[in-house]
Amino acid sequence: MAINEARAVTRYAGVSPRKTRLVADQVRGLQAEKALAVLKFLPNKPARVVYKTIASAMANAEENLGLSRSDLVITEIRADEGPRRQWRRFGARGRFKPITRKTSHITVVLTEK
Repeated sequence: MAINEARAVTRYAGVSPRKTRLVADQVRGLQAEKALAVLKFLPNKPARVVYKTIASAMANAEENLGLSRSDLVITEIRADEGPRRQWRRFGARGRFKPITRKTSHITVVLTEK
């Protein structure tokens, strides 16, 4: 980790990593304040989780490193796969239907422009 690099990690988020990557691709490389403005108006659930993670990374940059909010740029944003929770729902004629609930780990790294 570089000296002027702030990061935030959200672990075990209840959204699938595939859907989270679609949201992360839209804000990768943007300034942090512009990314928050874009995410505020996206309708899908991962946008809220990514919004909170970026806001947390911005707060870390201000408090711990003393960086200005307007100079922060998203250099890395990752959505890795977390553990899957599996259970079964019973169906007709003695069968069961497996259900998989996916989770993701979201990592955001901000640096000064």
